[in-house]
Amino acid sequence: MKRLRVRRSGNGPRTPVVLAVPALLAVAFLVLPLVGVLARTDWAAFAGHLTQPGTVQALKLSLLVSFWALGLSLLLGVPLAWLLARVPFRGKALVRSLVLLPMVLPPTVGGVALLLAFGRRGLLGPWLESTFGITLPFHTSGAVVAATFVAMPFLVISLEGALGGLRPRYEETAASLGASPVRVFFTVTLPMVAPGLLAGAALTWARALGEFGATITFAGNLPGTTQTLPLQVYLLLQEEPEAATSVSLLLLAIAMAVLVALRGRWTGTPASPRRPAPAPEPEPTPEPQSGPESDSSPEGAGASLPGGEADGGRWALRAEVGGFTELALDADPGTTIAVVGPNGAGKTTLLRALLGLTPRAHATLRLGDADVTELPPHRRRVAWVPQDGALFPHLSALSNTAYGLRAHGVPRAEARRAAQAWLDRLGVGQLSHRRPAQLSGGQAQRVALARALATRPRLLLLDEPLAALDQTTRAHVRHTLRSHLAGFGGVCLIVTHDPVEAVSLADRVLVLEDGRTLQDASPGEVSRHPRSPWVARMLGSNAWPGAASAEGLALDGGGALVAAEPPPPGTRALAIIAPEAVAVHREKPGGSPRNVWPGTVREITASGSRLRVLVTSDRAPDLVAEITPQAAAELGLADGVSVWTGVKATEVTVVTL
Repeated sequence: MKRLRVRRSGNGPRTPVVLAVPALLAVAFLVLPLVGVLARTDWAAFAGHLTQPGTVQALKLSLLVSFWALGLSLLLGVPLAWLLARVPFRGKALVRSLVLLPMVLPPTVGGVALLLAFGRRGLLGPWLESTFGITLPFHTSGAVVAATFVAMPFLVISLEGALGGLRPRYEETAASLGASPVRVFFTVTLPMVAPGLLAGAALTWARALGEFGATITFAGNLPGTTQTLPLQVYLLLQEEPEAATSVSLLLLAIAMAVLVALRGRWTGTPASPRRPAPAPEPEPTPEPQSGPESDSSPEGAGASLPGGEADGGRWALRAEVGGFTELALDADPGTTIAVVGPNGAGKTTLLRALLGLTPRAHATLRLGDADVTELPPHRRRVAWVPQDGALFPHLSALSNTAYGLRAHGVPRAEARRAAQAWLDRLGVGQLSHRRPAQLSGGQAQRVALARALATRPRLLLLDEPLAALDQTTRAHVRHTLRSHLAGFGGVCLIVTHDPVEAVSLADRVLVLEDGRTLQDASPGEVSRHPRSPWVARMLGSNAWPGAASAEGLALDGGGALVAAEPPPPGTRALAIIAPEAVAVHREKPGGSPRNVWPGTVREITASGSRLRVLVTSDRAPDLVAEITPQAAAELGLADGVSVWTGVKATEVTVVTL
């Protein structure tokens, strides 16, 4: 028997009747009582009911109580929401349950609880009355307390959800620019969770306006003192039902207006800004050549930081990192270090340890003559540029760039002049008025770099700064970055997976594996003698680890490799084979190659004007060969084709591990 389904217009699956019918019944169940209020309203007397002295007085009192309740909820609830969202502590689940309790507790029970806590015979009531002369029950302040008790959870839960959806990198970046925790909270956190805050505030106010049970139990029902609009409705139902219906409709309209205004943003998650189509990436602006004698600050960008040194300072790096990542760093001023390694090697942990932002690792850190180990992140003068830039979406490019200067106390006008100079230097000065959502990826990365450099950091940390850019934009930004680093007086660490970045930007390459230093050498040395299979593959070579034998290597993946100059037998070593040294044949070759294996083509990819062919074999590890398109066509190569590969013993480079 065919199951009935409800037809729907447009594409997509049809809604099953078994779900549609109960859903429609639920809507009807919720709507019918509201329809009843509309149907029973005496429209002719509606205005007269709302202008009765008692109703007007109750409305004024309700507005007074609800706005005071909103103010108290903001004062107490915002810090509580931040605590629940940002601070790990024991008993957090219990605290969150206590916050939610007034939402599920019967209001009259809440009123009784308030009476037993703040009443004249309650736990705190006698002390409040004797010390401060404050009596809450049967007073307007009691109505405010009751409304706050039942309404504040709406603000806390909504704002906690917004804070939970806000990635910490924005706040961490602000701290690395010199902003104190309080400044970060008010200038970055709150503006970015504004949708959640507004949603929670609106729900809190609406709930406080409609509070009844806790108010009548704790504060009583005194006209002009505690008799709010919901209590007025309760009295009118007994004496004048038509007026009660009119007042109920007023409360219903207010509540509905609040919900419509929120447009379903109950959770208050940070709103993603609409991203208009950005302008095309401009050609790089010609920049002054930087050299050993050039100043690292552009003309006009030398805003003096309070208590800071003059431009042209030189800061060496001395660091001992312990914990998940264990290593020592020692670099002279002006050194750029590329940090490479596989995922999970500890690269980001290293950066966060130097920033003082992770409990997984701790860094004993000296920058120049200053020991900054015990300083909080915002006082270390360590600037950080995350992979996505983490530009503050509520600020323009100019305000983003000036943020760190303002955090250091630089006057607004001077900070903006310096910020504009940095943007001009990096070729995005004409975009200073734009928000991050209006910038392309390359433009945003330049602004993020300008923002970090404007504060004149002693240590610059770049976490894959060019990873999200296309090849053309990456080349432009790489040129800009290289020009500045030539005159930078501190040390720069760049986390990268791009061998071009490592070779073209860095003076040294630091290879990490499992949180330890595997190699720390010049780019040329690492390219010639990589001590990590991952680095060798990153550089485009085949890398096979194994143990040295009399003729070559016994490979860890199975099989043997003949090398011209093997190390002493038993030595752990890494065989490096350039892809262009691998010969590909359709038949078993004869002649000079001593390393020959049958295999199957699994993948063919383009690499510039050549093709890279991945060959798998049961006699050797996977092997990548690099050949011309003409050779591939002559061999008839395609996925699944059987081939033979050969490598001369003299083409094998063996690196002792």
